[in-house]
Amino acid sequence: MSYQIILAPLQGYTDAVFRDVYFRHFTGVDEAMSPFISTMSQNKINISSLKDVVPENNLHCPKLIPQILGNVAEDFLFLTRRLVELGYSTVNLNMGCPHSKVAKKKRGSGMLPYPEMVDQLLDNVFKGLTSELVQCKISIKTRLGRYEKDEIFNLLPIFERYPLEEIIVHPRTGVEMYGGNADVNAFIRVADNTSHNLVYNGDITSVKVFENIAGNLEGIRRYGQSTSTASSKPIKRFMIGRGILSNPFLPSEIKEALGYNGKMQGFYSFEDRIGKSSDKLGENRMNKDKDSDKLEKIRLFHNELFATYSRKFYGPLHVTGRMKGFWTYIGPSFPVNRKEIKKILKVKNREHYAEAAEKFFAAMPIFEPDNDNLDTYSRL
Repeated sequence: MSYQIILAPLQGYTDAVFRDVYFRHFTGVDEAMSPFISTMSQNKINISSLKDVVPENNLHCPKLIPQILGNVAEDFLFLTRRLVELGYSTVNLNMGCPHSKVAKKKRGSGMLPYPEMVDQLLDNVFKGLTSELVQCKISIKTRLGRYEKDEIFNLLPIFERYPLEEIIVHPRTGVEMYGGNADVNAFIRVADNTSHNLVYNGDITSVKVFENIAGNLEGIRRYGQSTSTASSKPIKRFMIGRGILSNPFLPSEIKEALGYNGKMQGFYSFEDRIGKSSDKLGENRMNKDKDSDKLEKIRLFHNELFATYSRKFYGPLHVTGRMKGFWTYIGPSFPVNRKEIKKILKVKNREHYAEAAEKFFAAMPIFEPDNDNLDTYSRL
């Protein structure tokens, strides 16, 4: 089976600069979704937000799906028309943003307790697309609910009435934010109750985790078919966000472990990689070389990201703020070097930041992602 990996939208992190630089240095991701663009009333558009999805700012992104946050069909359609003019043929409706400032306005996951509102929104959106002859597919990114995990089951019958391109499900509630564990069993229940194509999103932190989740989702039956006649509908598309920010090599590691036939094969042995047997000393030497190569790739990625943000933003706090966001997720993947990273996070201007970052990489820190824990430095 051939799996596809999508870079998840993380507001304030995976903007056009990050995406473009990331795809210059790393492989394995098949497409990306932009952080949401909020709709505005009275046929207005936030030009600065639209710049994030302008094609010339995403030259190295293999495929980009713009995401829209809104709950008024007229405003959604106005923004969709502009995105179609830019060349996009699919947009995503954000029904999953967990943040309370968004949800209290009945946007993002705040829409999930209101199935009648969702139905009216989708009805008006698809009628508008048809009447205006707008050629654009609509997908949805959602959670299980705002407060309860069963809220989505009131929405699935509504979704069945519309020609959605796919539904991306993060199996948590909005109020859970990113706490606890993603509920894979709840995702399976969702899959058993919809005919739409699904994308799994949540807590993919390693090849092993991916293998376990993908394996659990292989036997999903098509909605509406009996046990005796049901055909398999395996999940082929997976969205990863925090896992990639913590370990930018993760998508390529997953693709490598899949092998050429798309089946999970596990990590290639040292002997497989070099085509002959080797003693333990040789293997350790190769592993050290591989670690050194990874560190150098991260350093080059970091340096280009810093240089690009420095050209784009003028205020020193704006640039260092963006780069501190970079360390928020990748920092814990250097567990031996926590003190050094904390020093980076405390700098106040670009010059001191550049010096601290250069000193950090010169010390040859150990890159060792914790595959079982998505820790961050966000509270520092």
